Amino acid sequence: MENKEFAKKLEIRTKQFAIRVIKLSVLLPATQEGKVIKNQLTKSGTSIGANYREANRSRSKADFYHKIQICESESSETAYWLDIALDMNWSDSTEINLILAEANELLAIFTAVSNKLKQ
Repeated sequence: MENKEFAKKLEIRTKQFAIRVIKLSVLLPATQEGKVIKNQLTKSGTSIGANYREANRSRSKADFYHKIQICESESSETAYWLDIALDMNWSDSTEINLILAEANELLAIFTAVSNKLKQ
C-alpha cells in the first residue's frame, strides 16, 4: 500500500473512531462525574483524527512529526478514559472493549510512525 493510500485509509479510520467515541459518550451517565469523563473522552477521541488530518496537510517534516506525536498522545489518553468508563460499568462493556481495542491499535500505529520518523 502506498503512503497516500495508507494516509487516506487512516484518515477514514480515525474519523470513524471519533464517531464511535461520540456515540459511546452519549450513553455515559449525566452525573457530574459522568460528564467529566464524557467531555475528556470526546475531546481526546475526536482529536486523534483532527490532528492526523492536519499532519497530512503539514508544511514541513517537523510539523508532521509534531502532529503525529499529538495523535499518539491523544490515542493513549482516549484509552485511559475508556478504561475508566469500563471500570465504572457505565455502558456496554463489549462496545467499550471494542473501542478500546481500536484506541490501542491507533496508539500502536502512531507510535510506530513516530518512531520511524525519529530515525
